[in-house]
Amino acid sequence: MSKPELFTKPLDRATLERLAHESFDDMVKFVIDIDRNVICVGGGLHADEESILLEEGSDQVNLWGANYYLFDRDESRFEYTSMINVRPSDGNTAQEVQTESIRNKIRTAAVFFFESNQ
Repeated sequence: MSKPELFTKPLDRATLERLAHESFDDMVKFVIDIDRNVICVGGGLHADEESILLEEGSDQVNLWGANYYLFDRDESRFEYTSMINVRPSDGNTAQEVQTESIRNKIRTAAVFFFESNQ
């Protein structure tokens, strides 16, 4: 498994594919700070990415985990599930992000980071 990497600008396709191939071949796990627009990508666990972002000054309430499938072109390329999303105190009682506005922020960030340089 690769080590998660932190990004503040869009990834080029080669970097995205490298991170995918080091872990799951066609998918990357990522955690986004929806307030700071910083993303941590790669590795095998959302918890590892979350830890890096917390060390970098993110607030837990702004961190959400998801997956991005590189070779899908429709909405199925986004998967809004992660164990770190289970936070009843923040109104999310499941692994899947339940609030549509947060899902939209995650999707917008994923498009920015993963599709801007393609």
